[in-house]
Amino acid sequence: MHMKYIFRTCIILIALTCSSCADFLEEELEGTYSNENFYKTEEHALLAITGVYNIASFTSTNNALWVFGDVVSDDAVKGGGAGDQNDIQFLDEFNYSRNNGFLEKIWKHYYEGITRANYLLYYAGGIQMDASRKASVIAEAKFLRAYFYFQLVNIFGEVPLKLTPPINLDAINVGKSSVASIYDQIETDLTDATPALESVSTFGIGRATKGAALGLLAKAHLYQGEWELTLDAISDLDALGLYALEPVYKNNFIDSTQNNTESIFEIQHLSGSTPKLGSHLNQWFGSPAENGYYFNVPLQSFVDEFEVTLGGVADPRLDYTVGRENTKWINGEDFSPLWSPTGYLQKKHLQPTREEPIIGDASLNYVYLRYADILLMKAEALNELNRTTEALDPLNEVRKRARESYLYDEGLDGFGVIPINLLPDVSGTQTQVRESIRHERRVELGFEFHRYFDLMRYGQAIAEAALSSTGFSYADDRYFLIPQSEIDTNTAIDE
Repeated sequence: MHMKYIFRTCIILIALTCSSCADFLEEELEGTYSNENFYKTEEHALLAITGVYNIASFTSTNNALWVFGDVVSDDAVKGGGAGDQNDIQFLDEFNYSRNNGFLEKIWKHYYEGITRANYLLYYAGGIQMDASRKASVIAEAKFLRAYFYFQLVNIFGEVPLKLTPPINLDAINVGKSSVASIYDQIETDLTDATPALESVSTFGIGRATKGAALGLLAKAHLYQGEWELTLDAISDLDALGLYALEPVYKNNFIDSTQNNTESIFEIQHLSGSTPKLGSHLNQWFGSPAENGYYFNVPLQSFVDEFEVTLGGVADPRLDYTVGRENTKWINGEDFSPLWSPTGYLQKKHLQPTREEPIIGDASLNYVYLRYADILLMKAEALNELNRTTEALDPLNEVRKRARESYLYDEGLDGFGVIPINLLPDVSGTQTQVRESIRHERRVELGFEFHRYFDLMRYGQAIAEAALSSTGFSYADDRYFLIPQSEIDTNTAIDE
């Protein structure tokens, strides 16, 4: 069954998974909580895992990953109307309080996903269903729990590691675990999940696969500087023989060409459903001419990062990513720089209004992990292991795809011939190649909600230089503060 249609089934898990309700308990629960009518059948298991997937989606305003991946980085600013959503502005200036609404949104949202996964894992033993299918559902829950913790640990650092549902106070009031411990659990969940996941899911597009688990495992190792382990996970992913770069870069961000061979983990959306299952991102980021809120807008420094030939031809990824003056907008009309406080809008999460007439309910998916990211991770790991010559191959493969857009995209002026000196292969010393990889990640993965986390793992000097226009201090701001609501309700957190 297609994953977008699986999402048509709505699951009401409030009684089972609403961890915030449990925070008001004042005395120890007796025994364990169980539901006599749920977690019994295959249908229940599929409803439950669909509920976990739903948290990863952008169907509501609660999933604000874009604020923490893009806006607070050096690629973007808040955008929108002056004074609108000021909590985002405070985060961007690193001048916020624990009561910031967007801190609370993303904290509660991802912990809701973890709680849903924990309930399913806790009760899975009692579910009557085919053993191999059950193993797959359990593996999907572990993958998603790892995904949610990966986001939380990179936003907040030390967070409570909760591996059981909130069935008693000990499971509710959990203190912070170290960053290393969180990563250990992420790696454990992904390693446990990989054998039971299919290489190509027969249960619906969008479900976690073996490649998704290996790709996220590689990313977890990369973020910790575990270069050999990064390469091991990538080697296992490549051995599946399933992934390759799309010939045309923009096809990763068009509804009709998504879920392609480059996609490793893609979060599905479906417009026109009740309850709503479409993406809200097209309203957050859309132009004011189309009733969008024009948030998360590119900065000039991001635009300037794209290479331009002596003949004035820009890296084609620039206009695939950014709306700018003297170009056409996604709906075919001339782009107006007046639509944005910076003169630019990003395109990757938007569809023409003729395709999606309902703003805030788009069918466009969010591609969290694609093969270009894997290639750049491979290049980085090889280079850091002093294998710079080997690192050039995956790095230049990404650049080759970008310049060869001129051979495959008939919409480009000059289609059929690669412009002279456009995105030539790079070489150099280890230090030079390191800078080339970082540059390539910025332009290749721009506005896919990764940039801030890359800056943080590059270290203090890089992060502070990139964010020098804000009040950012690596020592003080490397991780965001745990929201006040969690401090108030979780007695095991001492802040």
